[in-house]
Amino acid sequence: MYKEKPLPLFSPARRLPHSQHPPRRRLHLRHITFLLACILCICYFTLLSSSSSSASSRSPSHTHSETQSDTSTTPQKQQPSKARHDAGKGVPPSKRLPASLLNNLTLTEEECRATFPGLMKEIDDTVALGPFDVKDTGEFGPLQGRIKDGKLYILHTQRRKDLSQEMVNSRTATLHSLHRALLTSPSPIKDTIFTLNFLDQPFGTCLTYSRPADPSLHSPDPNARLFLMPHFSFWAWPLPFIGSMSRAMEAITRLEEGPEFGGEGGWQRKVSKAVWRGTTWFSSVTSPGMRAKLVQTTKDKPWADVEALDWDGKGKSARNGLKIEDFCRYKYVIHTEGVTYSGRFQYLQQCASVVLTPPIQWVQHTTHLVRPLFSSDLNLTPRWEPSERVKKAWPVRYGPEEANIVFVAPDWSDLGAVVEWLEQHPDLAEGIARRQRELFVGGGYFSPAAEACYWRALMNGWAKVARVEGSGLEDMEGTPFELWAMTNGE
Repeated sequence: MYKEKPLPLFSPARRLPHSQHPPRRRLHLRHITFLLACILCICYFTLLSSSSSSASSRSPSHTHSETQSDTSTTPQKQQPSKARHDAGKGVPPSKRLPASLLNNLTLTEEECRATFPGLMKEIDDTVALGPFDVKDTGEFGPLQGRIKDGKLYILHTQRRKDLSQEMVNSRTATLHSLHRALLTSPSPIKDTIFTLNFLDQPFGTCLTYSRPADPSLHSPDPNARLFLMPHFSFWAWPLPFIGSMSRAMEAITRLEEGPEFGGEGGWQRKVSKAVWRGTTWFSSVTSPGMRAKLVQTTKDKPWADVEALDWDGKGKSARNGLKIEDFCRYKYVIHTEGVTYSGRFQYLQQCASVVLTPPIQWVQHTTHLVRPLFSSDLNLTPRWEPSERVKKAWPVRYGPEEANIVFVAPDWSDLGAVVEWLEQHPDLAEGIARRQRELFVGGGYFSPAAEACYWRALMNGWAKVARVEGSGLEDMEGTPFELWAMTNGE
């Protein structure tokens, strides 16, 4: 058993339990009169403000700030509830955004920012670094393309026969996602020339899937820029246990909101174990033994369902694999990064389950929305202390009443203690799990609308600071994407 100390005051705004509030006192008559007068004044000015607002134009009256707070009060088409604007906290089922909005691919940028607050943070932060030069990467470098008059052209890219099938799939899916966002844009995207890296490892100046979370690992090159783009799996991922994002999301929703786990008591019906499947050799250079250590740490533990995948001879499927939605049957889901990021992360975040992971080292385009509870802040044995790099990467830590993910020791040494603590605090555990799903699914951050919104903001952001003059690329016409897609670089 683990000795428990009172929960620390993680947040200045920490609320007292109802039982700890002081007893109510009777109000004096003049206090009541004063209170009624205040209410009447508030109602008057609210009506006045509403009247003025309805007569105003549709454009925002103030600049939207990409922060995790209530940032927009401007009426928008299909505007979400005010509670929705506190990004990172999640959306109760009764206030979820409607499907008609989440599938709307034609939202303006103002509507996008109001509907999905905080979504564009990575873009805005990179644009704020200032102008950079776009250089010709040549036929053996990353793909380069052009956007002109709202249309997509391919300037040059690697030949299909020089790439693995996985690389071809990644490149194809990503370009289709970008192309769809351009076709459905309600206003023209700025003309530009861009560089797109579809490999796992980010480098140079390009659109890429991830970047290091630790700022000290960023390139010292003043011209280097990493613009994060949505993972290719938002279009499709031809793995037998994943498939398209829409298929997986529908399957997870049926599971989480159906008779098995939906409604009261659904959390208690989930399997009280931490689950993981993966390959032990597929690890980062910075954490080479992380996956193997996980399997070793959890071996024969009653609280764990952890197995290395047993692949068939062709490496296309695993005998002990789980469909991505079946991970959501467990209360606790273990997340491991790969060589860099893990494309599975956005699927696990759709579960109403607690994601357990070492501090994330590679940030994807929505990773900044996670609210980590560090297990080192709990009264557990053994206890670990986050390194300075981890503290720089994740300077803000949350309490169990606010968090939507749990960061455990990088060597998994406290994983069992964390699971035990969560089991002993089922209400807090369920809250962490619920806030994750309410944010990323209920808030629509993984929706087709959010993806299209992000792509358009990404390309406009790139165009705003990219300098192409003198690169030689400005004179290249390129191949229309529709034609290029028929051969895919052959």
